[in-house]
Amino acid sequence: MTIDPKIKAADVYPIAIRAEMDAAGIYRDLYGRVRNEALRQKLDFLAKEEDRHKAILERVFRDHFPGRKMVIPAQSKRPKISSAVDDATLVVSLFKLAMLKEKEAEDFYKGAKAQAEDAQAKRILDYLSRVERSHYFMLKSEIDLLERFPDYYNVEDAHEGQDLFHIGA
Repeated sequence: MTIDPKIKAADVYPIAIRAEMDAAGIYRDLYGRVRNEALRQKLDFLAKEEDRHKAILERVFRDHFPGRKMVIPAQSKRPKISSAVDDATLVVSLFKLAMLKEKEAEDFYKGAKAQAEDAQAKRILDYLSRVERSHYFMLKSEIDLLERFPDYYNVEDAHEGQDLFHIGA
């Protein structure tokens, strides 16, 4: 998602918070669709990361706009993923959508950083952009596994002697 160059700084934060809330919801939805414990732990981590980003953005807003009430949009400016999927949607397709959302978030934060006027906001927006990029590559890695081992998400643990053998921590 690119950022409108005309957007006011105070409006960036509520939009970003809505996107973080939506992303956490995507990961929690995916968590409920998979059985593989290692994958569930990664999805739980990602959901908590998005919750943490939301808290960071709320704090920055309070610090930069004291006394101003923040109004978080009821829905994202972009179509919600939930409107594009249903219970029959393949898990790998959901991961691909989540990866796309991470890329959009990275781009949004890069654009917001370019428009930010103070050093602290620039640092935080740069940090968030980089973290979203790391999420993108984490999801890409999982998609590679899901495409190679289509049942990866649906087994609690790998079965020895079959295509997938999980040696993990």
